[in-house]
Amino acid sequence: MLEIANLVAGYSGVPVLRGLDLEVARGEVVAILGSNGVGKTTLNKAISGLVPVESGAIRFAGAAIAGLHPSDIVARGLIHVPEGRKIFPNMTVLENLELGSYRRAKPHRRKNLERVFATFPRLKERTHQAAGTLSGGEQQMLAIGRGLMGEPLLLILDEPSLGLSPLLVEEMFGLIAEIAKSGLAVMLVEQNVVQSLEVAARAYVLDNGTVALHGAANDLKNDPRLQTAYLGA
Repeated sequence: MLEIANLVAGYSGVPVLRGLDLEVARGEVVAILGSNGVGKTTLNKAISGLVPVESGAIRFAGAAIAGLHPSDIVARGLIHVPEGRKIFPNMTVLENLELGSYRRAKPHRRKNLERVFATFPRLKERTHQAAGTLSGGEQQMLAIGRGLMGEPLLLILDEPSLGLSPLLVEEMFGLIAEIAKSGLAVMLVEQNVVQSLEVAARAYVLDNGTVALHGAANDLKNDPRLQTAYLGA
């Protein structure tokens, strides 16, 4: 579904990603782990067309997408739920969700709304409420629901647990697990190692813009190299 080879990308000529390789198969949940500043968000933006690629290749569903406009990447079914939710606070929950199908899947808007409401019943209860008045957990549900409205083939979730209470973090990972059961490919970009490895089939640990460690999630849970790669200890 997603193949990245020797990717170099950054800002103003300063590379953040330094020859990064990874892949996500169809229907697979892959965790991208690492502490702040290792290149996780830059990776997401490079895949989504928001940061220019200096060299290397990004292929999605068999086609090269590096250099495409972000809206064209969305139209192909690669949808990125950004860090910090980025909802429209003065618009209603329904209006935010409907915007998720603006570039893709507009003919299936009603059917997809029903699916989102089945996954996130609280959003249905708050359909006409201003999005900015939702709790942090509800706003994250809205951000993910908006992404699902576009019928993604691959959904990138950037730090979905950021800023949530421990109880809401547990709930959020449970919802991500439910979404994954539908067969949707998910790239879960997180700092929360333990719960990410519970949800994912495989994981990559980033350090200084490269892959420091990767493998099956079950194997990495007990791998002593994980602490070294992640914490530098």
